[in-house]
Amino acid sequence: MKFFADTADTNDIRELAEAGLLDGVTTNPSLIHKAGRDFLEVVAEICRIVDGPVSAEVVALDHEGMMREAEVVRKIADNVAVKVPLTIDGLKTCKALTDDGTMVNVTLCFSANQALLAAKAGATFVSPFVGRHDDVGFDGMSLISDIRLIYDNYDYATEILVASVRNPIHILESAKIGADVMTAPPAVIRQLVRHPLTDKGIEGFLADWAKTGQTIA
Repeated sequence: MKFFADTADTNDIRELAEAGLLDGVTTNPSLIHKAGRDFLEVVAEICRIVDGPVSAEVVALDHEGMMREAEVVRKIADNVAVKVPLTIDGLKTCKALTDDGTMVNVTLCFSANQALLAAKAGATFVSPFVGRHDDVGFDGMSLISDIRLIYDNYDYATEILVASVRNPIHILESAKIGADVMTAPPAVIRQLVRHPLTDKGIEGFLADWAKTGQTIA
């Protein structure tokens, strides 16, 4: 499964990339606002840090407006994926962009039917929001399972990009189901490495090493 970081913080992105943990990045207007930086500038910097897809979202709601904004966004770098909402205008924009060779991430997916439409429109990625789905009393992982089944039934090339990831369990379950990609905040990605027995093992090894009186240098 590919790992994307859901952030516009270039320091976090750089650290995770240097550890070999990143295959791409997703951003959205809220993350850009949190970063407090110019949209085009920060996306360009992220594209220089990672080689994989970097999702940058348009904010227009009509097809013509989306296309105008997409023209600006996709010129930032070759690895930009234009992010559009799962609406009729968003799907129309997705079709036009993918037909022209541009990667497209169709976002705010909350049903398997919506994911089917995104695949029909030729989306590179579809982003089902599992955490927000859980928030309103539905099972986000069941949504991922349904999308995986439908895509496999018809051999759709659209990649399932699990979004709104809140915890390591979301990542584990997504991997077991066979999602193609997950995107999570850097803090959640870092949680994956933590285990009390790992910490205890390191503590024990260091204590025994100290007793040897040796150094490695």
